[in-house]
Amino acid sequence: MIYPWGHKRRFNAYSEYFRSTFGHRVQKLSIDAGFSCPNRDGTVGTGGCTYCNSEAFNPSYCQPHKSVTQQLNEGIEFHSKRYRRTDQYLAYFQPYSNTHAPLQHLQKLYEEALHTPGIVGLVIGTRPDCVDERKLDYLAKLSEENYVIVEYGIESCYDKTLKRINRGHTFADTVRALEETAQRGIKTGGHMIFGLPGETPGMMMSEASVLSELPLDTVKFHQLQIVKDTIMAEEYINRPEEFKLFELDEYLQHMADFLTLLRPDIVIERIAGEVPPAFLLEPPRWKIRYDQVLQKLEKLMMEQDLWQGKSYKNKM
Repeated sequence: MIYPWGHKRRFNAYSEYFRSTFGHRVQKLSIDAGFSCPNRDGTVGTGGCTYCNSEAFNPSYCQPHKSVTQQLNEGIEFHSKRYRRTDQYLAYFQPYSNTHAPLQHLQKLYEEALHTPGIVGLVIGTRPDCVDERKLDYLAKLSEENYVIVEYGIESCYDKTLKRINRGHTFADTVRALEETAQRGIKTGGHMIFGLPGETPGMMMSEASVLSELPLDTVKFHQLQIVKDTIMAEEYINRPEEFKLFELDEYLQHMADFLTLLRPDIVIERIAGEVPPAFLLEPPRWKIRYDQVLQKLEKLMMEQDLWQGKSYKNKM
């Protein structure tokens, strides 16, 4: 069976999306450009999101004291040993909020990246409260000749949860940012966490219909993991019963069911997160690599005859 996204996989997979967009594999290269975050530097708050320790997600070559060009060149060298046929890359501005600076500074960094040989586009990770009309207008101009996607940390569709984890913005801010970005023809991405404190399985499942109404091109899903040296780690030690940490089989069924409710044209970038064990408060619950998690999910969906959008109510 060929699904609406044009291939035989049971969900609209990111790797296949890139092959159809570029004609071949394209690798993302992470950049730490030294940005801060508005709920760390006092703009909207201090202390940061309760779950956040960005060091747990940074590749070794990402160091803010290095220039964008140096980080990209080191990233190309690093990945060329693993993916020898890849010669095109996306500059991924990843840690913290990568639009949280004056426009002139953003222009310098983004254009330095785009002038690096082999770079064919930008992936910009940020928060819904860190964009404005001038920044989005500039990104719209860039997107006329380059692949540009802005990835927003959504994390949850519930204001109560966003307040609990100290996000410093509301879900309405997320909706506004996504709509204003999409209206300018810029691609949009979102990031979600399943298992945040106070959310029930039913609440998490209901988010599929909410996300389906948003102008999202791609989305990443992560299961909650408790990272050392975070406020959430302290909360978990004191009140573990308030957190939902998924066992592998339980999470696979959750994701399979969730995807059936999700709009089929949304590209699934990730279905789970990976944190190096050294950064986790407890030993990893899942003893397998991400690619094996992905294989297990696809096997489960095949066995249960499930696919993304199978139960999506607003059929396209």
